[in-house]
Parts: sequence; structure tokens; C-alpha cells
Amino acid sequence: MASSSMYSNPPCAACKFLRRKCNSTCIFSPYFPPEDPNKFFNVHKIFGASNVNKLLNDILPHQREDAVSSLAYEAEARLKDPVYGCVGAISVLQKQVFMLQRELDATNASIMRYASSRGDYESSYSDPDSGVPLPYTSSWSAGFPGESPGKGGDDSV
Repeated sequence: MASSSMYSNPPCAACKFLRRKCNSTCIFSPYFPPEDPNKFFNVHKIFGASNVNKLLNDILPHQREDAVSSLAYEAEARLKDPVYGCVGAISVLQKQVFMLQRELDATNASIMRYASSRGDYESSYSDPDSGVPLPYTSSWSAGFPGESPGKGGDDSV
């Protein structure tokens, strides 16, 4: 039990993984708690402990928590997708937003055609109690990166 009395707190995940003594001046201990060893393992595997140490020492203390969160997110994404990392996930989400926007625009066009064929389209603007909902109007008309400028937006329907 002599070794457990040396520490008032257990060593942080970084010091435990690197098998070194964790003292009160450890740069890693506020950001890599012993309860979450995978966080440091992933960051170390992708960026290296020395690079993370340099990074944390080079930035202001109030920015360190955000930096560690970003490193942990990017490291996890790189382990899942070694080529694109989090950029791959962002690209997939952007593509989904683009496709859903096109679907929404097509649905709104159908609603407008239906309302105008019934002859009460104009009254739906002037009478809020008419029962015909106003179609959603899209202010987002930018196309997906890589798409030609004519695709996307309100003119794609």
C-alpha cells in the first residue's frame, strides 16, 4: 500500500498510459482524467504524446480544454476513417442536407401546385384561417460543393 499513499489522486490517463509519475504540474491531468483512458489513447495514437504536450504548452490555458476536445474528436474520427477523418463525416452530412433541401423544395412546389389548382392559393396568403398552410420558403440556395451552379436552390424544381 506504500505506492497508493504517494498519490492523493490517481494518475491521469496520460501518465498511466505513459507509465510515468503524475504530479500536480502535469499538463495532461486536467484534460485526460483516469476514468477515460481511451480519450488519451486515441489522441496519443494519432498525434503523439510529445506533440500534444507541445501544443498544450503553446496555447493559452483557457483554450486548452477546447483544443483537447478537438484533438479527441479528430483522433476518434481518424481511427474510424483514416483517410478523411472528420472531414468525411462533415461531407456526408452536407450531402444529406443538400438532398433533403432538394426534396423539401420539390414538396413545396407540389404543395403550391396543388393549392393553385384548387384556386385557394392566393387566399392562403391573405387569410391565415383558410386552412391551407403556407409552403416553406427556402432561403438556402447554395448548391453542394462540386455541383454545378444551376443545381440546387429554388430553381431546381
